[in-house]
Amino acid sequence: MTGGDAPPSHLFYQSRLRRPVLERASGVYLWDVEGKRYLDGSSGAMVCNIGHSNPRVLDAMRRQMDKSTFGYRLHFENEPAEKLAARSAALMPEGINKLFFVSGGSEAVESAIKLARQWALATGQAQRYKIISRYPSYHGATLGALGLTGYTPMTAPFASMMTESPKVPAPTCYLDRDNLDEAARARRYADMLEVEIMRQGAETVLAFIVEPVGGASTGALVPPAGYMERIRDICTRHGVILIYDEVMTGAGRTGRFLAAEHFDASPDIVVLSKGYAAGYVPLGAMAARDDMVEAVLDAGGFIHGYTYAGNPLACAAGLAVLEEITGNDLVGNAERIGHHLKRELKGLMEEYPFIGDVRGLGLLLAFETVADRDTMAPLPPSVEAHRELVEIAYREGLIIYSRRTRGGLAGDHFMVCPPLICETVHVDEIMTKLRASLDRFAASAGLDRAPVSRAG
Repeated sequence: MTGGDAPPSHLFYQSRLRRPVLERASGVYLWDVEGKRYLDGSSGAMVCNIGHSNPRVLDAMRRQMDKSTFGYRLHFENEPAEKLAARSAALMPEGINKLFFVSGGSEAVESAIKLARQWALATGQAQRYKIISRYPSYHGATLGALGLTGYTPMTAPFASMMTESPKVPAPTCYLDRDNLDEAARARRYADMLEVEIMRQGAETVLAFIVEPVGGASTGALVPPAGYMERIRDICTRHGVILIYDEVMTGAGRTGRFLAAEHFDASPDIVVLSKGYAAGYVPLGAMAARDDMVEAVLDAGGFIHGYTYAGNPLACAAGLAVLEEITGNDLVGNAERIGHHLKRELKGLMEEYPFIGDVRGLGLLLAFETVADRDTMAPLPPSVEAHRELVEIAYREGLIIYSRRTRGGLAGDHFMVCPPLICETVHVDEIMTKLRASLDRFAASAGLDRAPVSRAG
């Protein structure tokens, strides 16, 4: 039941939008109480990396439930948390061996910026407190994380209540109309960070936080070759902590366990959530360099914490999820199936002139709709593409995810990010449903459907 058929609800979230009641979920599919099946083409909000209702994860959770579901970290250590920390540390970049567990991405980001600040205090650098981020970007909904976020509709209502970080442009090279090659664009965008560091006063800049591959705010934006390495060098030269927000990209989503592995540019702190526990429990983590953590602990301890940090049930689930990802080569599958799906999505550009770009890595993929592919001018806001196409696809039984592309103010992109267990047959189904949705959208919006040449 939806809309007028649904009984009144005492819940509220972003809007009055009602959806069917979920009955069950398995693999890449979900069913509502009326029996309609939906293909989870966005893994929820890019969360369900190993698919739904994995029996081995559920068994691990049941076994832990028979032992304990809670033990406060100040009273007990617990085996699942210790094992998950050790297993996770083995998957981190060299030198990052300390984990701090949280319940979600916003908490992980808050933990990272607090650790960075306490490290600065512990090492005699109290003047460092400014954190630079990018525009557009998304780093969380709490006031601290929101201050780092570059997405105007989300931040503007709360601007007077928070400390907004300095911003540098995200490397949206696909929108640039210049004669620069990729290497020159990488230098130009990376050097904007150094300019901002100097403008702020290098001695006051604490950290730079970046999504190594863009999430929902930029639609799977992949930086130009050399960009990440250059920002690593800039941060090192100015003593700035480099934080990778891998809440969406981590746990195999991009075809590597961390998106950091695509670049020769190791971070100082990594934040994880979403696919890290794959939707089975609320769980996230901050992973940091050993020397940073030791300096903070030596100075009196980390002045920060959450009630559910290191919860034994959550960590048991997270450990089982990691075993599924690593034991079944889901990272490799994300890379292989991602290549196939991206090729299929690029093929849509031959059929739909209003698709201006397809981008991403692994199974973190997106396409952007435009009014003019040559200029990349966005569709008129009145078309409401980011909302309308998602609704049409939902009625077709395909779940995709959308955002306004350009800082939340204009443009439309659509995330196509199925679970890492996705197979070729699922890609075929995604494409069939997506084409049907695009046809209906084009007809309703009065957009050209005639074939065109693929953009170079």
